[in-house]
Formats: sequence, C-alpha cells, structure tokens
Amino acid sequence: MKPPQIVLYRTRFAGTPVAAKPLQPPQTAPLAMDLDAEALRTKLAALSIEHRDLDDVIARISERMPFDQLQLQRLKKRKLALKDQISKIESELLPDIIA
Repeated sequence: MKPPQIVLYRTRFAGTPVAAKPLQPPQTAPLAMDLDAEALRTKLAALSIEHRDLDDVIARISERMPFDQLQLQRLKKRKLALKDQISKIESELLPDIIA
C-alpha cells in the first residue's frame, strides 16, 4: 500500500504553499454501491406505499358524488409524479446491460 500523498496548494491570501490533509483511499466501490442500492430500495418501498395510498384516496373521493374536481386533479398529479419517481428509481436499480 502506498503512503498517503501530501497535496500542496497555494492559499488565496498568502503566497506560500501549504500542506493539505493526506488523501484518503476511496471506499471500496461494492460496499458503497450496496448501501446506495439499499437506500434506493427503501425509498422505492416508501414511494410505492404512498402511490398505493393515493390510489385508495382518489377512489374514495370519486365515489362521493359532490367531489372537489380540483382536489382530485391535484391528487392525480401527485400520483403521476410518484409513478415517475418510482420508474426512475427502478431503472437505477437495474444493471445496465450492453447487448
């Protein structure tokens, strides 16, 4: 293993070089990717639950005859935005396959 490197740079105020902190080796990529994927899966689960709940709320509101059309429209718009976020996260979780 190589010794840590010392980076020299000039400060804006003084013209003399100053030693910076040694560079830390990067974290292992698989560990970082696993944690990131786990966070994405957790967020995906939360978004899916919210999407399903909104679907139930929209169904209940539409069953009542005098319903607020504006409120229904806003709920549907929120549901669509959630669906877009869910699709984006799902595509990030799937590995890129080069054919």
